[in-house]
Amino acid sequence: MSTKTGTADAGVVGEITRDCLLTRTRRISRIITNIYDQALRPYGVNAPQFSLLVLISKLGGASRAEIGRANYQERSTLTRNLALLLAEGWVEEMVSEGGARRRPLVISDAGRELLISAAPAWRSAQVTARQLLGREGAAAIVGVADSIPLEE
Repeated sequence: MSTKTGTADAGVVGEITRDCLLTRTRRISRIITNIYDQALRPYGVNAPQFSLLVLISKLGGASRAEIGRANYQERSTLTRNLALLLAEGWVEEMVSEGGARRRPLVISDAGRELLISAAPAWRSAQVTARQLLGREGAAAIVGVADSIPLEE
């Protein structure tokens, strides 16, 4: 490696290390996700799947595309996370009238039971995450997330 390349690389690495929002948000995401994963593990669901279950319940019947847009997820990621929810019977496809192509996904009774039974574990993870982030950090994350417009 030439000295010029090493110096240029060091400059870029220094800039990214110092300023990169992606690196920092991904680190925060991994740490927070791990907190929720540990809390939810006894219920057989991980944090992204639990979050997806909550979203499906909130939407009250939505297509895969609508769910993906609302959750800012690519199709492959959504499909992977939906697989367990469907296999466990926590989410089901609504039977549409007249054989329409759109088959919205809805939360099932078993999914509602999971949300209710796992709520104390979720609340515990919330407390841990808020303690880690601090009041200002948690408020900043909520504020930024709430200010991002939904994809149409």
